[in-house]
Amino acid sequence: MVLVGNILVGNNKTHNKCPGSGRMSFARQVCYLAARVLCCTMLVLCSTLSLAAVEQRQTIKALYIPLADHYAAIVAYERYREQMQFADFQIQQMANWDLLRAYFQSGDVDMAYVMTPLALAMYQQQSDFRWIGLMHRDGNALAINELIKQQLELPLLRQDRKPGPELAAVLKRFHSQRKEATVVGVPHLFSTHTVVLYRYLQEHGAVMGLELSDSIDVLPVAVPPPRAPAFIKGKSNRAQPAAFEQSLPWADVVETGGFGYVAWYSKDVMPWPGGHVECITLATDRAIADKFTALQEVMGYLQRAGEDIESAREAGGEAMQAIVDMIIQHIPAHNQQAIEASLDADLRVINYQKLNVDKPGLQQIMDYAIDAGLLSREVDIDAFADTRFDVSETNNK
Repeated sequence: MVLVGNILVGNNKTHNKCPGSGRMSFARQVCYLAARVLCCTMLVLCSTLSLAAVEQRQTIKALYIPLADHYAAIVAYERYREQMQFADFQIQQMANWDLLRAYFQSGDVDMAYVMTPLALAMYQQQSDFRWIGLMHRDGNALAINELIKQQLELPLLRQDRKPGPELAAVLKRFHSQRKEATVVGVPHLFSTHTVVLYRYLQEHGAVMGLELSDSIDVLPVAVPPPRAPAFIKGKSNRAQPAAFEQSLPWADVVETGGFGYVAWYSKDVMPWPGGHVECITLATDRAIADKFTALQEVMGYLQRAGEDIESAREAGGEAMQAIVDMIIQHIPAHNQQAIEASLDADLRVINYQKLNVDKPGLQQIMDYAIDAGLLSREVDIDAFADTRFDVSETNNK
């Protein structure tokens, strides 16, 4: 017998009756042992290579706000981050837009999802980042309190509530009677929501101003999105007319909670092919230079996550529940009823399709932002946009 490694081989007693069989058995056992050694070596090598691949992935840290606008980032993180070969994708929730703005401009993160007027204002201040895609289209709404609603005849179904002249007339009448403007909460003064509100009022003969004066019917004020329901509820308790123009699901939250009503959705105020531009994806110039492939990968999976949300809203059932569970895990304040209302397949008041750079769509928002007095001048969109991150539709199938 011969000891090879930890295996005893070549027991001649076993094979005395068959000359040569001992040598054959010994050869087979040596081959078996060699195969085992080779397999162990390959496992160690594969583990080493896998570990090296993980270590070589580049961190892509993205900032977001707890809104339906940014659901695709949550789905991409939960569903696809482990599949990413080049990017170590991380997301960090910010409490408000000013904190997000400051953190992004510090240069310590790679990406941020930002409302268009705010992104344009940031770029005019510090042009060390680019616009590389959209996070969604459409997606905000005007909610009013009971005092305003009493002056209107709102259709029972939300999909039937359109931005007609009646609400603007009520706001003008309140101004005439009360000698003060009705306050409307927006997530930030430099928001697409402010632009949408401005366009609605302008088209129906009401006046919005950015500073309090006797000549305006409506005054937008900054209210962080999670505080918007409390804002409108507090005004109602003091018998004051109030409204807010915010991203979903907050308008739906006040209606499902019984202390406010959706008056209209932004998609009907700002019509645009595929839906109007709203939150856009920004990436720092440093990240684009140093982490280009990783950023491309993240953008591809963000669009795939958007398609997942679209498929789930159509399918309903378990597919939709999976999306809801992911969202609630990151944003517990978004209850199931509000999420389902925001993603309602019949309403379709927000969508996650056609998320490549849309220069004419951004131009539309910028033009109204200038008219409203939010921006003093245009931004060079060709310099601001980087279309190298556009994703082919076939890549998301």
